[in-house]
Amino acid sequence: MDRPLGVDLFAGAGGLSLGFEQAGFDIVAAVERDPVHAAVHLFNFPRCAVLPQSVSDVTGDDIRKAAGIGDRKVHVVFGGAPCQGFSLIGQRALDDPRNGLVLEFVRLVVELDADYFVFENVKGLTVGRHRKFLRELIAEFEGRGYRVKEPWRVLNANQFGVPQSRERLILFGAKKGEVLPQYPSPLTVPGPAEGSELSLLPPAPTCEEALGDLPEAEWFATLTSDDEVRTTRWGPPSAYAAEMRCDTPGSWHRGYPRVFDREVLTSSQRTDHTDISRRRFGETAPGTVEPISRFFRLPPDGQSNTLRAGTDSSRGAFTSPRPIHYARQRCVTVREMARLHGFPDWFRFHKTKWHGARQVGNAVPPPMARAVAESVLAAVGGSRALGDPESIELGDSELLGLGMREASEFFGIEVPISGRDRKSGAKKRKQEEIEALR
Repeated sequence: MDRPLGVDLFAGAGGLSLGFEQAGFDIVAAVERDPVHAAVHLFNFPRCAVLPQSVSDVTGDDIRKAAGIGDRKVHVVFGGAPCQGFSLIGQRALDDPRNGLVLEFVRLVVELDADYFVFENVKGLTVGRHRKFLRELIAEFEGRGYRVKEPWRVLNANQFGVPQSRERLILFGAKKGEVLPQYPSPLTVPGPAEGSELSLLPPAPTCEEALGDLPEAEWFATLTSDDEVRTTRWGPPSAYAAEMRCDTPGSWHRGYPRVFDREVLTSSQRTDHTDISRRRFGETAPGTVEPISRFFRLPPDGQSNTLRAGTDSSRGAFTSPRPIHYARQRCVTVREMARLHGFPDWFRFHKTKWHGARQVGNAVPPPMARAVAESVLAAVGGSRALGDPESIELGDSELLGLGMREASEFFGIEVPISGRDRKSGAKKRKQEEIEALR
C-alpha cells in the first residue's frame, strides 16, 4: 500500500516526525516558526516541506501547496503547542489569546481534513484547574466533527524503550466515522514490577547501556570548538546502543534509511568545566542532585531524569541544565542527550550546545512517538508490511550551523525572534511558571 501521509505542527527538530516516519508514515510537511530548528528539521528530513512560519500564519492550502500533495488524503496531523502557561482567565480558556496556538492546531486539523490527529503536551494539563482547558479543547474538536479517545492518558517514555523518565499527555482524535486509535501498551518497565503484569516486560535501557559505547568527548581537543570528529574509538554497544547506531536488523523500523558516516561522532561539542565544578560533579553520587548547580547526576543502572529544553531567546534564553555523566566529571553532550532521548546516531542537531540541547529537550522521544504512531497506523488500516523504503541522503550540513539571522535569510523570512535577554526577572518568573506545569 502507499504510505499514509502525516503533517507535523510545532515540529522542532523532528522527534514526532521521526517516530511517525519509523511507524510507516510519509511526513510531507512540517511547520516550525524558529528558523534554526526548521533548518535542522530540513537537514534530517530532506524530502519534507518545511514551513518556517507560525501556525497562525499558514492555512491548510498553504501546507498542501508546499508539500505538493494536491488533494491527496492527509491521514494524520500531529504536534504539541508550546506551553505558554495556558491562561485560565475568563469564561472560556480557549478564547484567551495566550492559548491561541492550541486553537490554530484545531483549525489546521480541520482545514487539512485529516482523518486523525495526535495532540501531545505537558502532563500538567490533566490535573487541577487545567483540566478545564483540556475539556474545552476536547469540546472544540467534537464541535468540529472529531471524536477524542477518552479517558486520555499520560505516557512515560521509559515504558517504550527510552532510558529517560519523561511523561507527556497524548490525545488521540479521529474524524467521526473513523476508528479511534487505542493507546499503546507498555514495552518496557523502568524498575522492579514484581506482582504486576508489567513484570513480564523487559527493563528500560539504563544510562550506561545508552552511553557506554560512545567515544569520550574529552579525548578530542577539536570538540571544544567543533561538534564532530572522526574516530574508531567506539566501545562495544549494548542492544540499545546498537539500535541507536543502526547496526541491528530492524533498526530503521519502517523509516527511510539515511546514508551517514558511522565513524564520525557528531553533536558532541564539549564544555570546558572549571576544576571546582569538576570536583563538585565528582563528589555527587549517581542518582542525586549536585547542590550548587542543581544538576542531576545520571545513575549508570537507572534512567535519566526528564531532559529539559530551556526557553528560546524571546523568553529570556534560559538554558535548562544538562545532567552530569554517571562516570565522568562533566555534563553530558548533546549526542549523549540524544541517546537518552532515543534519537539514532544519524540524526543531527544544531552545532552549538545551546541550540542542540534545546532541540533534544523540546522533542518527543522518537521510540514513544513511534509507539503512538503505530496505534494510529493500525486505526488507518495500514499496519501490514509497507515494503522496504529506499535509502536517502541527508541534507546540506551547512544547515546545522546557521544562526537565527542566517537561517532567516536562508528561508527568505524576517527574523522572528528577538535577541536574548538573560536579565529579565519577569521572564525568569514566567519560565518558572512554565516549568511548574511540566
